[in-house]
Amino acid sequence: MNRLFLCLFSALFIASVTAFAPQSPHPSSVRHATIETRQYAIWDTISSMYTHWGKKATASHILFKPSQFPEAEARVKLLEMKEEIGDDPEKFAAAAREWSGCPSAKNGGNLGEFGPGMMVKNFDEVCFNEAVGVVHGPVSTQFGEHLILITQRTGEN
Repeated sequence: MNRLFLCLFSALFIASVTAFAPQSPHPSSVRHATIETRQYAIWDTISSMYTHWGKKATASHILFKPSQFPEAEARVKLLEMKEEIGDDPEKFAAAAREWSGCPSAKNGGNLGEFGPGMMVKNFDEVCFNEAVGVVHGPVSTQFGEHLILITQRTGEN
């Protein structure tokens, strides 16, 4: 019961914060038209928090922003990088430092530890449902195209 109450309270908090967030003046300029560009839908957040209650993930990523490469070109380049990197964390970190468009690049793409519902939907689904120690992707989000390396996940049975 406490778990459900906490999820509902968190969802209401998120809804109240995002209700007053400024909206983009030009929604037609969104590059990934098929991807929901607003924050996680409230029910997706609650569902992820409830399903993955008590779990934490630690992950690194390589991000190609829309300003770096067109979507198709980014996916091709990421697939090439994925093949070259394999599942080697050191090669992944080196590639992130060189190529990633995220500020986490200076840390080898390391995003640290986070809980369910803290990342955008597609990213969250990979981090809490896919294998640990494996490079996943390319994964599309409203921020661009990603390769994701899940380095650790805790709280699993």
